[in-house]
Amino acid sequence: MIASHVEPTTTLAQLQESKPERVTIVLLSGDLDRAMAAFIIATGAAAMGMRVTMFFTFWGLNTIRRKGAASSAKDWLRRMFGFLNKGGADTLPLSRFHFGGLGTKMMQQVMKQNRMPGVPELMQTAIDLDVRFIACTTTMGLMGISKDTLIDGIDQFAGVTTYLAEAKHGSVNLFI
Repeated sequence: MIASHVEPTTTLAQLQESKPERVTIVLLSGDLDRAMAAFIIATGAAAMGMRVTMFFTFWGLNTIRRKGAASSAKDWLRRMFGFLNKGGADTLPLSRFHFGGLGTKMMQQVMKQNRMPGVPELMQTAIDLDVRFIACTTTMGLMGISKDTLIDGIDQFAGVTTYLAEAKHGSVNLFI
C-alpha cells in the first residue's frame, strides 16, 4: 500500500495555478457534518472565483428544506417521508455519534465556541457568493417534496442531466 502525504498549502497552490473554473458538488447526505463540509468547500471555491454548482438530491434536499415545512404529497407514504424528514439546515443530525440529538448539540456548542458558522450561515454565504443551487426534481417527486417546501434562493429545479451538463465542464466534481 502506498500512502502519500499532501500538504494543504501545496494543494491550494496547485489549485490556484491550474485555476479550475467550475466546481460541482452533489449533496446526497442530510447529515450536519457532511452538509457543512459541502458548504465549506463550495464557499471556499466560490471565494477563489470559481463557478460553483451544488446539486441537492435524496436526503441532501433536507438541507434546503424550510424548517418544519409539511409535505403536500397526496399519498400517505410520501407524506410520511415528509414527516420523518423535518428538514431545515439547523436541524440536521450528525452522521455519527448523534445519540438522539445530544451529539449534534455538543458539535454545535463546539462550533459556537470556535466561532465556526453553522450550516444556515454557510448556506447564506454560498448564496451571497452566487453558488448555484439545483434541487433534483426526480427525488423531490419520489420523497414528496414540493417547491414551496424549499428555501428561497434555489436557482433551478432540474434532473440529473442538468447536473451532468454542469459536471461535464467542471474540473472538480465532488459527491458528498
